[in-house]
Amino acid sequence: MNKFWIILSHTYITRLKTKSFYISTAIILLFIIGMANFQSIIDTLSGDDKNKIAILDESGELFAPLQAGIASNSDDMELVLVDESEDDVKELVKEGTYKALVVTEINDEQLPEATYYSNNITETGIQTNLEQQLQQLKIAIATQAAGVDQDTITEIYEPVTFQKVALDESAKTNEELSQARGIVYIMLFILYMAVLMYGTMIATDVATEKSSRVMEILVSSASPVTHMFAKISGIALLGLTQISLFVVVGYTVVQSKKDELTGGIFDYFGIQDTAPSVYIYGIVFFLLGYLLYATLAAMLGSLVSRVEDVQQLITPMTLLVVAAFLLAMFGLSMPESTIVTVTSFIPFFTPMLMFLRVGMLDVPFWEVAISIGLLIATITLLALIGARVYKGGVLMYGRSSSLKDMKKAIELTKKE
Repeated sequence: MNKFWIILSHTYITRLKTKSFYISTAIILLFIIGMANFQSIIDTLSGDDKNKIAILDESGELFAPLQAGIASNSDDMELVLVDESEDDVKELVKEGTYKALVVTEINDEQLPEATYYSNNITETGIQTNLEQQLQQLKIAIATQAAGVDQDTITEIYEPVTFQKVALDESAKTNEELSQARGIVYIMLFILYMAVLMYGTMIATDVATEKSSRVMEILVSSASPVTHMFAKISGIALLGLTQISLFVVVGYTVVQSKKDELTGGIFDYFGIQDTAPSVYIYGIVFFLLGYLLYATLAAMLGSLVSRVEDVQQLITPMTLLVVAAFLLAMFGLSMPESTIVTVTSFIPFFTPMLMFLRVGMLDVPFWEVAISIGLLIATITLLALIGARVYKGGVLMYGRSSSLKDMKKAIELTKKE
């Protein structure tokens, strides 16, 4: 047992001191802080200057209602009525005095028309806003000409009342689903990144030791099985250190900005008032998911003796993780779909998909118990097979580019 802790601490400390750990941690922390201050950064970079749009109103009737509509719907646009010639204003647009020129007029049907001039037409936001306001003006003018009361038109265009009521008393409300969706999305993303990052790290670590022949010394002083699980535990401890740092910094930043982080995506992915059971299940499925894929990564890493071959051999594992994540993203909007329900019992998909169902739905405990039981059984089976493959794999040298090398590794174990 003493050898296990020596290998574990060596793996943890060695990885903790690497430049890649500091760089990746710093980048992700900056990303977290940047996302929390996204709106402030945009406001700072954009400044207080509004996009000045020159309006050449040949009708003499459209500027006032258009300006009123833009003022009530856009904070970054300012309409300026100009009386210069069209060519002169176009030159001012080219020089940057105005963002664009809009020439408005009334056609033969007495309806508004407009032509938009700008140095480029890639900024569709400004164009769409202007087009929408002109469309509303067209509707107002057309309905007035047809003798239809404007209040009647307004009532017709109001959104239909559509209430959603769940008959099942245990079903979550719309607000509860939004709250659950937020924490589920965050934990799914953390699990996805952790499996890819730390799984690859384990496989690379084993391959690096083999390529430097350090493995021969290690297996002579400790059993390959002890070495494998010490390696997995050491990387897991490193991952928990890094993730804990992300959670603490993220929570601190969000708490300090909670009054500003409202509306839009923060309403959709609200994480307040989430049930404690969701966090408990999140931790359980995170740890089991990590153990499952970490054991698989260590086994695959033991088959290669060159770091260059690691990515090729762990590609099947990566594809499994990506497939599970994509199914989970689909399940965020359709958690009760058959494909999500069925795949939540498949061990390689269970950590993400069963957790998704637990967070979004009222899943019977026996379903969760069965999925966890299958997951633990798969981890145990994979650990037994992985231990044998690892034991023989660490003694295999030469180019390995196929999963067929597992059979060769197991045969080497039998010969011992």
